[in-house]
Amino acid sequence: MDTTNRRDILRAAVAVGGAALAVGTAPARAASRPVTQSPQVQPPLPYALDALAPAISARTVDFHYNKHHKGYFTNLAKLVAGTAWAQASLEEIILATAGKPDSKAVFNNAAQALNHNLYWQSLTPKGSAPSDALNAAITRDFGSKAALEAELAKASAGQFGSGWGWLAADGGKLKVVATSNAGTPLTDGATPLLVIDVWEHAYYLDEQNRRADYISMVLPLLDWAGASQRFAT
Repeated sequence: MDTTNRRDILRAAVAVGGAALAVGTAPARAASRPVTQSPQVQPPLPYALDALAPAISARTVDFHYNKHHKGYFTNLAKLVAGTAWAQASLEEIILATAGKPDSKAVFNNAAQALNHNLYWQSLTPKGSAPSDALNAAITRDFGSKAALEAELAKASAGQFGSGWGWLAADGGKLKVVATSNAGTPLTDGATPLLVIDVWEHAYYLDEQNRRADYISMVLPLLDWAGASQRFAT
């Protein structure tokens, strides 16, 4: 996986998108586009509402997916209606509006929509195993999958306030990072591989304030096969 080229593409997309926003035209849709493109449409949940129980109840998944996640798409659609961003991908919007105070609401809703997309894709009812390539990278950068999971759990539990715990690929290496609110490694040129949502709405109905308990129950559900596909892209 050539993450250096991917970072260059992402940075080019930021520059193109930022210029487009300034002049009120749509961003270029050629070689400068980000690698992955996600439309402004909430994707279907990849499993039944109760498929993650007992780790995450059907009630929590229902509220999380059908209220919170859906709400970000609804809000974003209102914010970009009639603008140059009405047909842009989530990635294009995120990269062009990150760090810009006058576009904060657009960024927050686009990033939260995309972050939640990956959250649901990061989980699978029975868990899964990483590919040989991803497993080799995990061993190289963390020593073992167990060590990586421990670091991911620590970062996720230690995130102050609402946010996310990520495994990302950056510069040819894997890293664990935590971001607050709508933050995403995408804006730093890294490739998100999987994520744990630590906003309270992800666990409060089931675990109240016991974030660490929620994280410990989520770890066995991580979809390492899906992360492997993103790592190989």
